Amino acid sequence: MPDNEEDNFCKKMRKTTREIHAISDALVNAKLAFGFMDDKVWADGLLVFYEVFRYLEGAMLRLKNTKVGQLRIEGLQRTEAFEKDLEFYLGKGWMKNYTPRESVARYLMRLREVEDTDPLLLMAYIYHLYMGLLSGGIILRKKRALVQKISPFKDTLSGGNNLTDFGEYNIYELKRELRNTMNRIADTLDEETKNKLLEESKTVYMLNNEIIRSVKGAGTVIIKKIGYFFMALVFIIIVFFNFRQ
Repeated sequence: MPDNEEDNFCKKMRKTTREIHAISDALVNAKLAFGFMDDKVWADGLLVFYEVFRYLEGAMLRLKNTKVGQLRIEGLQRTEAFEKDLEFYLGKGWMKNYTPRESVARYLMRLREVEDTDPLLLMAYIYHLYMGLLSGGIILRKKRALVQKISPFKDTLSGGNNLTDFGEYNIYELKRELRNTMNRIADTLDEETKNKLLEESKTVYMLNNEIIRSVKGAGTVIIKKIGYFFMALVFIIIVFFNFRQ
């Protein structure tokens, strides 16, 4: 079926989370967007989501013979890509002294609780996180690549983009398959379960917002960005007055 005929439940998920999703977008713009200018901020953004994606991919394997396992779409797996990027930014031994921060630990605690008590609700996390990566994550990567290309203050990045590189898999096809699979599964669920998924979708964004707030270094980048602006302004003024003379 075409997407517009088979998009009913996903539209409900989007509508239910519209308000809190807007908060997430604002946080991403305020935090992760500064990763355009600073690899440390970008790497910390990767780090807070690494454990979440790794858990969900493990859960899809553990629940491979259930409806949750049906969402394990070929080409979407990102754990290895996260680890390659984090190794690029943080060095080969980054995992030796790594401990998930408090907000990430709370997120993982919720995922374990859901898997133990009502595993079907994990589908809310899988759908929203992977759809977010396929949409917002790709946009962030393109903007970051553009800024790095034109920036006179740093060299062009030569790696660290595995997470948003899906190789031979078409991003739009992956999004369509994820939506269609979620909708097909929803058609087999009772109303109570669907309502629980809609409510859990709000929790997904609440937890996302917590870990995004914990991303470090954005304040330093803001100061640096302001500094770049004034440097450019001074340069323009000097050129202008020299031209006038």
